[in-house]
Amino acid sequence: MSFSQKQTEYLMNCNHRWNVKTGATRSGKTFLDYFVIPKRILKCQQNGLIVLLGNTKGTLERNILEPMRSIWSPELVGQISSNNTVNIFGKKCYALGADKINQVSKLQGAAFEYCYGDEITTWHEDVFQMLKSRLSCPNSCFDGTCNPESPMHWFKKFLESDADIYQQAYTIDDNPFLDPTFVENLKNEYSGTVYYDRFILGKWALASGLVYPMFKVGRLEDVSILKKGRWFISVDYGTYNPFSAGLWCVAGEKAYRIKEFYYSGRKSLMPKTDEEYYSELEKLAGDRYIERVVIDPSASSFIETIKRHKRFRVFHANNEVVSGIRNVATALNKGMLQILPECKDSITEFGLYSWNDKSVQDEPIKENDHAMDEIRYFVRTILRREFKWIDWS
Repeated sequence: MSFSQKQTEYLMNCNHRWNVKTGATRSGKTFLDYFVIPKRILKCQQNGLIVLLGNTKGTLERNILEPMRSIWSPELVGQISSNNTVNIFGKKCYALGADKINQVSKLQGAAFEYCYGDEITTWHEDVFQMLKSRLSCPNSCFDGTCNPESPMHWFKKFLESDADIYQQAYTIDDNPFLDPTFVENLKNEYSGTVYYDRFILGKWALASGLVYPMFKVGRLEDVSILKKGRWFISVDYGTYNPFSAGLWCVAGEKAYRIKEFYYSGRKSLMPKTDEEYYSELEKLAGDRYIERVVIDPSASSFIETIKRHKRFRVFHANNEVVSGIRNVATALNKGMLQILPECKDSITEFGLYSWNDKSVQDEPIKENDHAMDEIRYFVRTILRREFKWIDWS
């Protein structure tokens, strides 16, 4: 197996209590760990637990265990069982999520001989603080990776502490095994966003300014393409806050926002009922067959109203904010998302939607965001399913 210069450097120096690789996506950080983890596990003397931590058990399976299984075989890398254990190279390991504070209790009371950490910057800080006290065996050590986030992130502060840490920072160009065309495409897709600094250059960068500075009003060059398209509606529900709905046609490798409905009950001083909003949904759809109406699952009363009329199939939106914003930015940079000139309210929001640069974590300012939310629902929930060959990471 060939390793890059950066990976070889890690193998030669990862003999500290904390061994951490940060930096760009697809830079080879995690791939190296498919070989580091078995080596660490085989050296364990079983005087403490072996633990794998990820954002969730699902991401741990997808990012770490499944690729390891394809390299080493299912016999050497097992499946996570109902008691959160997985057999790796003949040794019992615990596989746990670290995204919520209630995961802390699962770490209490046990010593860890070895711990591997995936996507560390997505963890709840309390889980990490508990982990520090669990690495209490004489030979305890930790390997982990993450993409950089805000320079104010709690893990960045830990990396700058005087703990026994060996760390590397990767750029995408540190991986010589990537197809140059793929690298160039990825750079273009993140261009103009904070994600370029983080996922291409490997920098801890502050999210500030417009969330989508690359946005341009779209166009439909050939109306006939709509005859072959598939139709969807995305909804962000509000009574006093604005209600925003967009009509989408997915045709070829693009999604066109053809028209929209946008209404502020507070601004008009006349909030609409669920039935009135449903009537607007019917008008937006016209006589088209709508495959899905994607909507935030918290809009329970309006979802029930839609279901009661039995015309539209409701699809609960994936409403993850930061991951969804990243997906929208990718779609915009690829030209996949075409917001037509008729969609004036969403175009206005694109020009106003900004990061909260006073926050210690990535979050947009909660203003001018209702069309932004339902566009994010559409991309995160529908486009990612329709265009699975796209690198949405």
